Amino acid sequence: MPEREPGPSIKDDELYEKLRDEGNSKEKSARIANAASNTSRSHVGSKGGSHGSYEDWTVDELRNRAQEIDIDGRSDMTKDELIEALRNH
Repeated sequence: MPEREPGPSIKDDELYEKLRDEGNSKEKSARIANAASNTSRSHVGSKGGSHGSYEDWTVDELRNRAQEIDIDGRSDMTKDELIEALRNH
C-alpha cells in the first residue's frame, strides 16, 4: 500500500496519520495535528471549552452550531443525530 502524503499544511505528519488511522476525518486530524505542533500533544488534549454537554442543548442550539461548522443535512436531523454529527465532526 502506498504511503499517504498529508500535504504541506500539516505540521505533525505522524500525529495526523495516527488520527486518520483511528478513523477521524481529514479536517479534524489536520486541526488536531496542527494544534499539537504549536504547543505540545498533551496540552492539546487539556484544551477545550467549559460549556455543558450537548445533551443539555436545545435542538435549535445544536442546529445553529451544526450550521456554524457546515454539517450537511442538519435540518432533517433529530437531536441524537445532531449530537453524533457534532461529536464526530
